Amino acid sequence: MGELETGGDIVAGGLFARAIEPSAGEGRGHRPGHAAGQAHGLCLNCGTALIGAHCHRCGQAGHIHRTLHSVGHDLLHGVFHFEGKIWDTLPMLVTRPGALTRRYVEGERARFVSPLALFLFTMFLMFAVFGWAGLDSWMHDPAEDGPKVAAGAAPQESQVGAGLAEIDRERARAAAAGETTRELDAVRATLAGHETSTGNVGAPGLLRALGVRLEEKGYAKVGRKLQNPELLLYKIKSSSYKYSWALIPLSLPFMWMLFAWRRQYRMYDHAIFVIYSISFMNLLFVVMALCSLSPLLSWLDGWLLLVPPIHMFAQLKGAYRLRTFSAAWRTVALLFVTALVLSIFVSLLVVLGLMG
Repeated sequence: MGELETGGDIVAGGLFARAIEPSAGEGRGHRPGHAAGQAHGLCLNCGTALIGAHCHRCGQAGHIHRTLHSVGHDLLHGVFHFEGKIWDTLPMLVTRPGALTRRYVEGERARFVSPLALFLFTMFLMFAVFGWAGLDSWMHDPAEDGPKVAAGAAPQESQVGAGLAEIDRERARAAAAGETTRELDAVRATLAGHETSTGNVGAPGLLRALGVRLEEKGYAKVGRKLQNPELLLYKIKSSSYKYSWALIPLSLPFMWMLFAWRRQYRMYDHAIFVIYSISFMNLLFVVMALCSLSPLLSWLDGWLLLVPPIHMFAQLKGAYRLRTFSAAWRTVALLFVTALVLSIFVSLLVVLGLMG
């Protein structure tokens, strides 16, 4: 089932990205007879008189289908036409990221996948591959801490019951929203199978040792979350799906500061740079995840860590037409910016997980 879910996530990512990807630069794929037959009719969407294969007012095709076959055609059209553009975009994203960024900003857009569509597709792909490879198993098995727990640790049935109830509520919400509940089921099984707490191990025990009572400080919800770290980690992971787009606005102020005295570059230019850069990093993480699965290729992961600064340098130099020294010092600064932005992003995810 894991392979099916991974494939479904990848296809969903392609369709979702395709939904916001403009169709400029693609053939319409309608036969001339269809255009001629509809040229003197009315658009079925807005009622405008047709003068060609498509309505010049709303863009809808003049000839539409009402068959089951057309549903499958739309599905394949969405996936493979997006794929057609992506094979023009990915090689440049990997080998000539600066030229890709500059050409898109300057107006050459019909040939390439739009940055936001590529960002969505690579983000879906990365999380799907992580799930398939088992790299998103953030939940920790409490049984591993068994030998570390004092023999006289008192049972915490009430905490376990509260945790199970909260998981059940979260599972009901996820099921109602059509989301997968596989990981929540795993967390519940883990918690239900170990009904003795680990004493003062972990965040709740540390707070008790320091004499901190979250209930007295008005943070009872935070206290409950810390008593169930598996559910907290699940919520943090879920938030990383939903709020991955926040990496873009978090990065823009720092990109502006790197070029504050160069008025010819606008925030839009920086946004395109950031989105393409994050998309490449997502693909790099996918490659690293796949390499980690093979004993013959796992050694490559260490060397692949050298790729991000090289790619940043090439993208900066090409996109902003910088000299070697200017691109080099900005690359070093961008590495620190990346670490800072990721720290802020993770901190926001933790806060959302604790307060959500």
